[in-house]
Amino acid sequence: MVPKIRRGSRTHGLVVYLYGPGKRDEHVDPHLVGSWDGFAPDPGRDTSPDPDPKVTLARLAAALDLRVKQVGTKAPAEHVWHCSVRTDPGDRILTDAEWNTVARRLVHAVNLAPEGDPDGCRWVAVRHADDHIHILATMVRGDLRRPRMNYDFKKAQAECRRIEKEMGLRRLKPGDGTGAKTPTSAERFKAERSGRSEAPRETLREAVRQALAGTATEEEFFTRLREAGLRVKVRHAPSGDALGYNVALPGDRNRHGEPVWYPGSKLAPDLSLPKIRLRLADGTAEQAAPPAADGRADWSPPARERRSATGIAERAADLLDGDDEEAAAQLVGVGELLDAVAQTSPAATRAELAAAARAFERATRSHVRAERTDTRALRSAARGIVQAGGALGRGEDGGTTAMLLSTLVLVTLAAAHWHSARGHAQQAHASRQAAAHLRTAYHQAAATPMRVLHDQGRALPEAQRRTHRVTLRAVLPKRGVRADDTPTRADALVATLAQAEQKGHAPETLLRQAIAMRELDTAEDVNDVLVWRLRRLAQLPAHPGEAPRRPQAGTRPTKTPANRTSERNAPAAAPRPAVPDPRSRAPRR
Repeated sequence: MVPKIRRGSRTHGLVVYLYGPGKRDEHVDPHLVGSWDGFAPDPGRDTSPDPDPKVTLARLAAALDLRVKQVGTKAPAEHVWHCSVRTDPGDRILTDAEWNTVARRLVHAVNLAPEGDPDGCRWVAVRHADDHIHILATMVRGDLRRPRMNYDFKKAQAECRRIEKEMGLRRLKPGDGTGAKTPTSAERFKAERSGRSEAPRETLREAVRQALAGTATEEEFFTRLREAGLRVKVRHAPSGDALGYNVALPGDRNRHGEPVWYPGSKLAPDLSLPKIRLRLADGTAEQAAPPAADGRADWSPPARERRSATGIAERAADLLDGDDEEAAAQLVGVGELLDAVAQTSPAATRAELAAAARAFERATRSHVRAERTDTRALRSAARGIVQAGGALGRGEDGGTTAMLLSTLVLVTLAAAHWHSARGHAQQAHASRQAAAHLRTAYHQAAATPMRVLHDQGRALPEAQRRTHRVTLRAVLPKRGVRADDTPTRADALVATLAQAEQKGHAPETLLRQAIAMRELDTAEDVNDVLVWRLRRLAQLPAHPGEAPRRPQAGTRPTKTPANRTSERNAPAAAPRPAVPDPRSRAPRR
């Protein structure tokens, strides 16, 4: 049950709308289901001889405005309180008597007309559809004082949650006031008329988030907004300092032909310029290219940045188990990382990743303060991915996307657990939604490399297959990893262990290290998770069909802002694989 509250100044105009046909003839049988005294005139059910609807409408509006007229110039400028209350499409149809109960409980909850108070405000509840009512009240009491209505929206929400439970309706998740502003009805109708799939407010919010992902400076942020094709208007103080900004979609104009501007704070609470400045205050970790000796400098820039981001995301998941302020900051950084991945992904996964980033945006905001915490590693990862750009979907680049997505699924599930433990119902639900979208994108990205790995595992000599299956049974006795003689999903894991051993790693040691990195209980497929962990730890190509790109003889990797990865930041980015002692390496087979 969703209440939506607005305020206005025209009682008669709202009454006429509620009893009219609606903008699309959607109003059917409009009538009262409740009023302040039970005797208010009902233009929809007037049984007097030759009733004139206009006269009855005027009588109803005059009755509602009686106290407003009596108080004269002391009446509030916006004296009309309007609340629409809608049930979920899957809910049963409530009777008029039940809607009357809902209306009375709501006007009591917000202190408009407390039960038993003879001086409560005048109100009516009009029903013109099966699934909702409109409550109209005038905010002057019988004793000519204004009602105390602090936090009316929160109180109405809380009462709706109680009503849902008592009436057996779908129980929605309680809000906490940190959600982004939803489009108004006028914005939605305008979007439909313009042929847009969503309201401009939602399009702008996503565009601003993507422009912010990995941004190093305020100037770069505004430049990215303009490069994305948005209109940008920066508000300056007399001193020349920027005070705020507004954005508009090209072609989105009002009735006067002027652009429709949206301040950043009206798109989302954390997109105001002061909040953005707080996020940029720590900057991004400066990066420098790692030496070619560890193999990572040989991958293409998109692949290298995704490999680095995978380790950083794993560390963020670990930090979600720690201090609340630190965890809240990591969630903001993960949101930027998702935005960066979504805008640089191949067409096959872009829709699901965009949906994941949009869902997780809600999980990045709560009442837990995230200031004065270090998110430079995550922001650097987002910056590197954005600057490395696309060129995805082929070879190693596509495989590392699957590697990163496998980890991001785990991170979003860890975020859901963190929010649930603190009673953040909406944020926890958003995290689980993001995880579902990421899983779908993962399956799309991983299909080809995993199929190649399965084939490689089945093609290994039987003696080698048997050796690695013994290792799996010894290390993973209770993980449900099947390693028998028939082709199974463990073939990819066997192939990876064989390739790691060929590079000089001890398979059992490496496997234990991969398991210790993070819990596996939330993994949809333990085999897949371990495959990607092993391939990253052993510096194996994420796409097994391609070798890493080698620089030409006599050349060194170029250190550009797009692909720098600081060696001194590597421990924060990912747990470095332990290089086995040569004396303890297993003999090559």
